[in-house]
Amino acid sequence: MTFTKDPDAVLDYSVDWSLWLAGDEIFTSEWLLEEGALIEKATDSNNTTKATVWLRGGQAGTTYLVTNRIVTVGGRTDDRTISVKVEDR
Repeated sequence: MTFTKDPDAVLDYSVDWSLWLAGDEIFTSEWLLEEGALIEKATDSNNTTKATVWLRGGQAGTTYLVTNRIVTVGGRTDDRTISVKVEDR
């Protein structure tokens, strides 16, 4: 999944885990930015089926990988990675 944002924008991005969870729930969620990323995590949150991160910054012309890692109440761990392309808009 690829999203586009302006370098000056502060926007939220979410991963909906509900189908994969199949009745399980998110216990913990963390967002990992690739090493050396100029994009910054402003804040993050989650409920029982969806994890959200707010991102700001980034260098125009660069695409960043942002990974959401969750651990479920049932003890499963998995990752989902999104691409955030930064463009002047």
